[in-house]
Amino acid sequence: MRIAGITRLEDLPRICPRLSRQSNSKYGEDGTRVVQVGSARFGGGRCVVVAGPCAVESREQILEVARGVKAAGADMLRGGAFKPRTSPHDFQGLGVQGLDVLSLVREATGLPGVTEVMDVRLVDTVAEYADMLQVGSRNMQNYPLLKEVGRAGKPVLLKRGMAASLCEWLGAAEYIAEEGNYDIVLCERGIKAYPSGEYCRYVLDLNVIPAVKFHTFLPIIVDPSHATGVAAMVEPASRAAVEFGSHGLIIEVAAGGFGAPKPLCDAAQAIGPPTLKRIVDFVHGRDGAFAEPAERGSGAWGQGNLHRPRTPDA
Repeated sequence: MRIAGITRLEDLPRICPRLSRQSNSKYGEDGTRVVQVGSARFGGGRCVVVAGPCAVESREQILEVARGVKAAGADMLRGGAFKPRTSPHDFQGLGVQGLDVLSLVREATGLPGVTEVMDVRLVDTVAEYADMLQVGSRNMQNYPLLKEVGRAGKPVLLKRGMAASLCEWLGAAEYIAEEGNYDIVLCERGIKAYPSGEYCRYVLDLNVIPAVKFHTFLPIIVDPSHATGVAAMVEPASRAAVEFGSHGLIIEVAAGGFGAPKPLCDAAQAIGPPTLKRIVDFVHGRDGAFAEPAERGSGAWGQGNLHRPRTPDA
């Protein structure tokens, strides 16, 4: 029996004819599309590290963090000029002023930048400043926004909705590809589950990394900051994501040093530049470790076992 509105993995070739491996054979069984953003190449065989503050608060703040990010060896800068917050009374970002600050910092450091766009009316404006447009978890199924972002002519970072299935996530990416833009990087950022809010912010679904690689050729990165919500968990979560084969990481970093003010947004999950440096060193030490594709057909990701759990051995 089929239930209206419920999708299954076998439906992906119909839902995502442009992005499903089964319906688009251009990248074969294990090829990955390379998405270029400045000198960073997502899916190019080297893990990309994107780092920076949750929100742009001032020119001095973002410049200090950006210099620390670059010194640590990260590839790109992140920073929110527009911030979706649970309460309308919380800091919402600097808006267009924040975009201008990001542009100045990019010129000063040479780091390409990614920032979130939340409003269809602002897509063109954000695209003027950003090297990559981010669609956040709350907007993953904002279909008019996805279409507009697809038309903007910039690479897109598409975060997974906090309660989205793999089918829903890839279906959202298809809206962008439908506009002719295949430069899409998927981002796993944690999903809501029973432990959410008890000892972590969300649950980091590392299992989705090989599933994404099996079903689509788009690169996938992981956001360990939003997934855990705890600075002490970010480094081990980053290492685990890389071991699972993530093509990159996007990490929140705050200004270090004694007396530095706490960030106005998500302070509890922001790490300092020294921790970022350890993560980058680990990531670069693992470059090329996942060149060989996982065996298909007979293992846990084989076609016959993809939708049903294997029976445990007696």
